[in-house]
Amino acid sequence: MLFLELTAQGLVQGSIYALVALGLTLVYGLLRILHVAHAALFTLGGYLGVMVTNASGSLALGFAVAMIVAGIAGIAMYRLCYEPMLKQPPFVALIASIGLYIAFEELFRILFGASGLSYQAPPLQQQVSLFGGLQFKQAEILVMVSTAAIIGLLGYLQTRTRVGVACQATVSDPQMAESFGIRLRQVRDLNFFVGSALAGFAGVWVALLNNLVEPTMGSVPSYKGLAIIVLGGMGSVRGTLLAALVLGVVESFGTIYLGKLLDRNAIAFAFLIAVLMLRPQGLFARS
Repeated sequence: MLFLELTAQGLVQGSIYALVALGLTLVYGLLRILHVAHAALFTLGGYLGVMVTNASGSLALGFAVAMIVAGIAGIAMYRLCYEPMLKQPPFVALIASIGLYIAFEELFRILFGASGLSYQAPPLQQQVSLFGGLQFKQAEILVMVSTAAIIGLLGYLQTRTRVGVACQATVSDPQMAESFGIRLRQVRDLNFFVGSALAGFAGVWVALLNNLVEPTMGSVPSYKGLAIIVLGGMGSVRGTLLAALVLGVVESFGTIYLGKLLDRNAIAFAFLIAVLMLRPQGLFARS
């Protein structure tokens, strides 16, 4: 019973990591940029989800607003910050991204205060019994189901549609892709919109599961997300999902058996460091 409970909680946490890391994977797969400021969009989504839901009473509207605004903000980040730096070495965009995230973190602190916001009446908190007597909140079940659906849809779009092929073509040879009529800017805008919308989506779920959103809530998930995209094989959507779920389960078991020595985040990073020392190309890297 304990094994099933820990595995289930690990899968819930891993689903959140997957949603955060997916946006990072999409951006890295397209532009080879480590998009640390992605965490600011995650936090933005959390704030918007709480505020809109509290004001309207509609969680669905909160999700919609968070995803649309985060997606538009992601496009703005690309055009204003990354696009002028595409011809520079990758570390230039990385440094700019870190600075952008710090600026957003302080902006959230100024606008919303340092103490954080909560739902007035948190939705989807009812307990549901599943097989083996496991108890889940409705929110926990929905986050796992929605993550699986999004991963499946993205995998299909990436490999089976013209848009997905166009995205892959702009990675391997942007000039050649452009000569065949692919509009690079539109493809990149779409990529940033989708990845950023997923970050906003994840932010709403985390705010819902914890009933709290605060300016620094994106810090740890963003760093774990960067490690997850390496662990999953840089740019691989499928690998990102598997790596995120593995990390969530390792954390869940580690808090029980190693909790007296290390906290949850320390366990996660110790695992990631150990794996990357043994297999630096990632667990699920493709040849």
